Amino acid sequence: MVLAPLLAGCTGLGSTGPGYYWQSITGHLELMRSARPVDDWLADPTTSPALRDRLQLSQRIRAFASKELGLPDNPSYRRYADLHRAAAVWNVVAAPPLSLTLQTWCFPVTGCIGYRGYYNERAAREEAAGLRGQGLEVSVYGVPAYSTLGWLNWAGGDPLLSTFIGYPEGELARMVFHELAHQVVYAEGDTTFNESFATAVEQMGRERWLAREASPEARTAYERYAGRQRDFRDLTRDTRRSLEVVYEASDASIEEKETQKAAIMAEFRARYAALRQGWGGDAAGVGGYDRWVAESNNASFGALAAYDTLVPAFQALFSQVAATPGDPWPRFYAEVRRLAALPKAERLAALQALAPP
Repeated sequence: MVLAPLLAGCTGLGSTGPGYYWQSITGHLELMRSARPVDDWLADPTTSPALRDRLQLSQRIRAFASKELGLPDNPSYRRYADLHRAAAVWNVVAAPPLSLTLQTWCFPVTGCIGYRGYYNERAAREEAAGLRGQGLEVSVYGVPAYSTLGWLNWAGGDPLLSTFIGYPEGELARMVFHELAHQVVYAEGDTTFNESFATAVEQMGRERWLAREASPEARTAYERYAGRQRDFRDLTRDTRRSLEVVYEASDASIEEKETQKAAIMAEFRARYAALRQGWGGDAAGVGGYDRWVAESNNASFGALAAYDTLVPAFQALFSQVAATPGDPWPRFYAEVRRLAALPKAERLAALQALAPP
């Protein structure tokens, strides 16, 4: 995720006013003031052994990111902040009742994006209420980290946060890889391209980290976690495709679409219940899926799409680049930058041509 208003340098367009811009700036400054160098935390005798271990692990992951994945070697993720809250920011996303296309808000540098981030959960939920009043389906969710695209590395960069430092080893690694990937390539106004690229980097990087650096115990634990995550991703992708077919049907009435939508959502929840049973009934312990399913709607499905729609295409592109001798990562990033420079429609067509059937 990218914190767009902070990068914009001025007030966003549309309904985004000075108050929203101000909370973005002050919220990020407060976060930055809370951050201290990891070495300071490690030298502090009051730092708990558990936090000390996680911080040491984070710096191994940080070094791996630059050395093995070609990600930027800069000040980001070399400081840590304890936020004393559950999320770094809370995102608000919205979509019409019969569409997965997200409402967008536009900013001068980042372009139009499909979410608004708030440092205060109450403010996010007030915004959500207003959007519901406009007849939109809305989702509010906590985000553990965001990227400033490397623009603030001069001020210490993006820090490690208490909101994700305790993640399982594989998840901690993928979080760092994902956010650093945003500093490599960013296509203005194309959330799906940006998030799918960062997700592809995180997935490929995480596989390498677990294979080369993690303990056997960490690999075994993550295989169980990842299996459940994969099951849920497949289920939501199937449901999203079914909803898209209904919404795009030109020969169906609104009433017919609403009936079909209700049936698809009922099937989604039934299939999830079966998955949960197969997991031993403990879904909350592996990602908090229960709440997501209970609150799922067009907005939440639309937001999820941005993170995985183009991932297979980026993975296919990496495989093509890796087929020739030499370090594939710089060449992969160069190809992604070339795609980012294309007009949006050409960029999408090129990626769709790369995606496996």
